[in-house]
Amino acid sequence: MTATYTFDIFSSLDGFGSYDEHGDWGGYWGKQGPELEEHRRAVYGERQRMVLGANTYREFVEMLGPGAPDPESDDWIARMKRLPTTVVSSTLTAPLDWPDADIVAGDAVDVVARLKEESDVPLRSHGSLSLNRALMAASLVDRIQLTIFPVITGRTGTEPILAGAADFDLELLETRTLDGRSLELVYRPTVHG
Repeated sequence: MTATYTFDIFSSLDGFGSYDEHGDWGGYWGKQGPELEEHRRAVYGERQRMVLGANTYREFVEMLGPGAPDPESDDWIARMKRLPTTVVSSTLTAPLDWPDADIVAGDAVDVVARLKEESDVPLRSHGSLSLNRALMAASLVDRIQLTIFPVITGRTGTEPILAGAADFDLELLETRTLDGRSLELVYRPTVHG
């Protein structure tokens, strides 16, 4: 049986994954709340394997590694950090500064296709935009879990989450409103055409 792969991403309403130094939004664009936090704890409390690209891994280590603020304040992030993790990279070297993480070099499409065949638990990636765009184009992403925060970051938005992606048809699988303001949409993507 093939493991399910979920591309888990946060976004502003206008499709940006983050904002520049001129944006004074704060974490989660200042829109987190107890329902979001509880839902994220539940999602990351399940058995699964994380898959990260090298750039996202570096960002997470900078944000969550030694000397960074304690991730226990965001329990779901602490749970994510404890999950077994595969980092797809040809530039990083072991040991990684992340518990239970390994590096796999090679083409991300080949690496994830093999992981999907071999894994006995679902696979999940949070962020890793270019990696996940390539995996979507290769039809390896089974679910896109998109959490949209109620902000427009027209001036300060950076990292357009789907810029450069192929064209896809999306089948809506689930919807959830969190804290009366943020929307989680879960889709099954299919390459269009």
